[in-house]
Amino acid sequence: MLKGKTAVITGASTGIGKSIALKMAEQGANIAVIYIGDETPAIDVKNQVENFGGKAEIYECDVSNYEGSKTVCEKIIADFGSVDILVNNAGIIRDNLLLRMSEEDFDAVINVNLKGVFNMTKNMSRSIMRSGSGRIINIASVSGIMGNAGQANYSASKAGVIGLTKTTAKEFAGKNVTCNALAPGFIATDMTANLPQAVIEQVSNTVPLKRMGTADEVANAAVFLASDMASYITGEVIRVDGGMCM
Repeated sequence: MLKGKTAVITGASTGIGKSIALKMAEQGANIAVIYIGDETPAIDVKNQVENFGGKAEIYECDVSNYEGSKTVCEKIIADFGSVDILVNNAGIIRDNLLLRMSEEDFDAVINVNLKGVFNMTKNMSRSIMRSGSGRIINIASVSGIMGNAGQANYSASKAGVIGLTKTTAKEFAGKNVTCNALAPGFIATDMTANLPQAVIEQVSNTVPLKRMGTADEVANAAVFLASDMASYITGEVIRVDGGMCM
């Protein structure tokens, strides 16, 4: 489905980003793996992509830094020649009740989760437009649709991602570039791995499908949006949440 395409994926060394990278590689894409921090998981993703027969390179980048993002985007374009798909997945959480939340924690989440999407989209936009059928996929959250107690910063950042997605879709449509968002619900990732079992069961019971989702289930939706099968879909927010936010 993605043979010969090049995909840039932020936060691609773990969790949902890793699953998206491997699913896209399985479908023939070359992958630029963007990570921050520990290089070891990123190298593992690179090796797995290459096992599928694709090209892969790793790049450390704090996506909240505009100049750093610009430099990495230029390096990726130089290494791969062109970019067809951008997946803005990098995100952090700094949960707390609004009255207890520090300005630092609020700003940190907004800067990575929202400004990071702007930084990467702006700096990669010209290459994606030149592809003639570019795809931008932003990872939002059901928290950005319905809000969530203890996540004022995270919910605000993901609501912003949804608004940015729709604006990008309108502005880039003339170049045959689509932009859509995925809104995962309660997904089993590193972020949820340390939750007490009682909490997992309690939240799972609020989901109509009565279970957590998997990173692969989010990745499957990302592959679809990146493919030619989704060529007439843009500006959409597709929930991958087991019916949590109906």
